[in-house]
Amino acid sequence: MTISDILMVIAVICIWSLLLVNVTLIIAGYLYYIKSENEDMPEIEGEYPLVSIMVPAHNEGVVICKTVESLLALDYPEDRYEIIVINDNSSDNSAELLAGIQKRNPGRQLIVINTDAITGGKGKSNALNIGFTHCKGQLIAIYDADNTPEKTALRYLVAEIMNDSSLGAVIGKFRTRNRNASLLTRFINIETLSFQWMAQAGRWKLFKLCTIPGTNFIMRRSIVESIGGWDVKAIAEDTEISFRIYMMGYQIKFQPKSVTWEQEPQTLKVWFKQRTRWAKGNIYVIVKNIPLLFDKSAAKVRFDILYFLAIYFLLLMSLITSDVLLILHALGYVHTTIAGLSNFLWLLAIILFVVGTFITLTTEKGEMSLSNLWIVMLMYVSYCQLWMVVAAYGLYLYVKDLIFKREAKWYKTERY
Repeated sequence: MTISDILMVIAVICIWSLLLVNVTLIIAGYLYYIKSENEDMPEIEGEYPLVSIMVPAHNEGVVICKTVESLLALDYPEDRYEIIVINDNSSDNSAELLAGIQKRNPGRQLIVINTDAITGGKGKSNALNIGFTHCKGQLIAIYDADNTPEKTALRYLVAEIMNDSSLGAVIGKFRTRNRNASLLTRFINIETLSFQWMAQAGRWKLFKLCTIPGTNFIMRRSIVESIGGWDVKAIAEDTEISFRIYMMGYQIKFQPKSVTWEQEPQTLKVWFKQRTRWAKGNIYVIVKNIPLLFDKSAAKVRFDILYFLAIYFLLLMSLITSDVLLILHALGYVHTTIAGLSNFLWLLAIILFVVGTFITLTTEKGEMSLSNLWIVMLMYVSYCQLWMVVAAYGLYLYVKDLIFKREAKWYKTERY
């Protein structure tokens, strides 16, 4: 075998191994969704716990009113939850808009914290730490500034965590509010349902592991106090705090019936900036937690560490290697005797991707349609290939920030 053959075989094995892991997660996640669909919401026994809802916001005047109003309308006793908006060093009209909501709701527990460039403006983690100093609740819930949670979203989260002392946090899911705005938002909608929430469901079903998203989750106040708050160096503060919760011996459960709706980027430029930030943030978390692979007390979370390592490093390198070799073979610069087999495996991988992704859509009403089948097929050859660029550029930005010791800051996603 030639060197190119050996490299191709290694790349194909890596890609297919991860593909089979994904298929396994889809099957397990699908079974979990079916089971959850037939379960009633657990009862909250006795007095409802006091919940502090935090909303970190930076220049979110376009969307903040709708978010706060949806939180005020939650199906939860008004005197048993407070809303704390951290208007973090905003230069738009957010402060005036929030003050107006406070005046219209004089009897509600709505606190607005306006920070400046000295106290704030250092990113979401810092804003959450500021907000936490004002929290009174025994449970802490987080919602992003562009969210409109369904009325029952908070009740589901509270009911789950109050009925199981082994849970340190409970996560709901977010759906794409503007999914019909463009082809890109339709891609994002399918990506969210298939690769975010189906994977979360599968990981919970098989390993009792979930990763906290940036929004629509609840956690115990005692945990935040024990770990000293959010890591201000972490851009992906949600993933980072998940590992610290794991290491405290708690589990993080996924409750798919708790739903919030959020805006997603409508242009490729905004999407690329957001996703490279996510990739850079997750790489920081991976590097920070690699030592846990050799820690006996971290046996339960090794799957997640290996899972993230495989996605952001192994899969990226394997895809780049196989693509380059196939292109060079087609141009006649290298010779590989297994090019035909590799092409067959690629075709089979595409079929598995399309079928698996489409099946995940059956868990959501109105998503299983012929138009979405075509979207999934188009998604593989376009949107999914962009992931390689996102992951590679995110790694570049991580290394660059590490060298120049840059501090975390707000990365504003454009709102509509």
